[in-house]
Amino acid sequence: QVQLVESGGGLVQAGGSLRLSCAASGNIFSINVMGWYRQAPGKQRELVATITRGGSTSYVDSVKTRFTVSRPDFDSWHLQMNSLKPEDTAVYYCNAQTRPPGDYWGKGTLVTVSS
Repeated sequence: QVQLVESGGGLVQAGGSLRLSCAASGNIFSINVMGWYRQAPGKQRELVATITRGGSTSYVDSVKTRFTVSRPDFDSWHLQMNSLKPEDTAVYYCNAQTRPPGDYWGKGTLVTVSS
């Protein structure tokens, strides 16, 4: 089992920055892929960025030049969000995929970008 807790959300003006953090506990050494998803009002949850145990990263096209995912430790990962836009407003969730196969989610943190 893995437990995840997000932090760092809030209200920011367009063009500003925020850093989200995800703290993992439990069987952290089973985590293989760490990710960030978001869900905007009335929309489906979408994948924003991932980072693997080996450090490989991937991003959705809409954030590629603005967001950076990092993993300083086995039990934490971050999402640095720069040049934020109103369309980035969403609840952001951290996600962990494990071996043996498991899929774990945090409760989410709200990011609101005002125009």
